[in-house]
Formats: sequence, C-alpha cells, structure tokens
Amino acid sequence: MTDASCRAGTVAVIGRPNVGKSTLVNALVGARVSIVSPKAQTTRHRLLGIASFPAGQLLLVDTPGIHRAQTRAINRYMNRTARGALEGVDAAMLVVEAGRWSDDDDLALAALTASKVPVVLVINKVDRVKDKATLLPFIADHARQASFAAVHPLSALKRKGLEALVTDLLALLPESAPHFPEDEITDRSQRFLAAELIREQLMLRLGEEVPYSATVAIDRFEEDGDMFRIAATIWVEREGQKAIVIGKGGEAIKEIGRAARQNMERLFDRKVFLETWCRVREGWADDVAALRQFGYE
Repeated sequence: MTDASCRAGTVAVIGRPNVGKSTLVNALVGARVSIVSPKAQTTRHRLLGIASFPAGQLLLVDTPGIHRAQTRAINRYMNRTARGALEGVDAAMLVVEAGRWSDDDDLALAALTASKVPVVLVINKVDRVKDKATLLPFIADHARQASFAAVHPLSALKRKGLEALVTDLLALLPESAPHFPEDEITDRSQRFLAAELIREQLMLRLGEEVPYSATVAIDRFEEDGDMFRIAATIWVEREGQKAIVIGKGGEAIKEIGRAARQNMERLFDRKVFLETWCRVREGWADDVAALRQFGYE
C-alpha cells in the first residue's frame, strides 16, 4: 500500500462490561490478543490490537468495561483505564449488546460524548436476538442518542458485518503510513500475554468469586532454544480461594496450567514449559501498592 492511499490511527473500544469488546478486537486483528470469557470485567488492562488491511491500519485500544460499581481499588483502576484510553485517539467505538441497554451503557456514552472524538456505534451480538423484529426499533432508538459517525449491527463472534465497520472506521482516520509492520498484532509483550492467558483460564474454569480475587504475575520468562520456560504465580486474597485454585490433589491448577500452556504455544508458535503456583496476598485488589506491584498502573 502507498502512503497516499493508506489511513492509520487509533480507535478506542469503549463499552460496559461483557458486551464483546475484546471479541471484536480479536476478530478485527485476526488473532487472540485479548482474553475473553463469559464473565464480566475479564479485561483489566489497556491493550493495543493492531489490525492491518490493504486500505490502512486500525490501532484498536481494548479497554476494561466502564461500570458504576467502584467498591475496590481495582474497579477504580479499571474505570480510569477505560476513560484514559480516550486521550489522543482519532476515533472511538461504543460497543453495546443488541437488545440490552443499561445505566452502564449511558455511562460509557457520556464518557465518549465528553471526549469530542467521532464515535461509531457498534451493536454487537445480533446473532443472539431471537426476535429479529425487535432489532430495528432498538437500533433506531439508540442511534438517535448521539451524533454517531456510523451505526453498525454485527456479530463479532460470528465475524459478520466486520468489513463495513472497517471501511467506516478507516474513513475517520488521517492519511498516514502504517504505524506498525503488518505482521505485528499487539504492543504488549509475550510476558504480559502469558499472564493474561493464565488469568483467562481462571475466568473460564472457576466460580463467580475467585477469578475476581485473582491475578497472575510472571516470575520467570526465559528463551531456551526453541522453547519458552515460564514460571507464574497466581495470587489470591484468601486461603480458601487458594484451595479452590489448587483443587483436590492439585488437579485444578494442573488443568489451568495445561490449557494456558496450549494457548501460549498456539499464540507464540513454539513449545512452552510452564510452571504455576498459587499464593495468598490478603486484600491485594483494594491495595494500591499491591496493584502497582502486579502491573496495574
């Protein structure tokens, strides 16, 4: 592509928890750069997904879901991270769930309106709407809530409706050469991605409480020939949570490690030797010093 025909810029992906922001980023990038699970607030950090196309490059800023509940320091951190992602971007997407609009959607829309950047409304999960007759009125009602640059109903999971979205997003960006080589998919390190892939398994495999009280720290990340040797600690807040993570005879933590290792091997395209431990740090999710130590900055 030539510079004259290319557009490139940064697009913030904003919305309440569990509307499919990370699934959308992964679909546009064409790789799993953001972890996903059915649980809300799976995404905790800002992450840049790099999506390259013949006509240009989208730098997609995946963010935690904006939510009103700010009972602990980690919730306040996630809201600050989401709002901070709007600084210096060229455009934004407000991602909502088809057929559902809540107070947290209003909160996300208010943050975008205050930012003054052009916003594309993305109505995700249209494939889950059983009564399609309700879809058009929902789209029409919420499309009127702001001066959206475009409105796109789609299914990120099924990869339906993405081409038109890309076209409209690129049109909002400045003419520019790509910011990154076409084979790069994220600005995050392999060390960071390894920790996230372990945390993804905690979200997928454990009950409602434990994943929100857990974080992952990479203690060692070494290259050994064609293999990565990785040591990681899963930190929880209470001894009872540690027992759940480890499981009877250590089976739970073994399965978490096995699945995470397989996903790492697919993402990194090499063999991985992974060791995992679980330790307790009481109240880490409401301790600002602990949050900084675990990379929440």
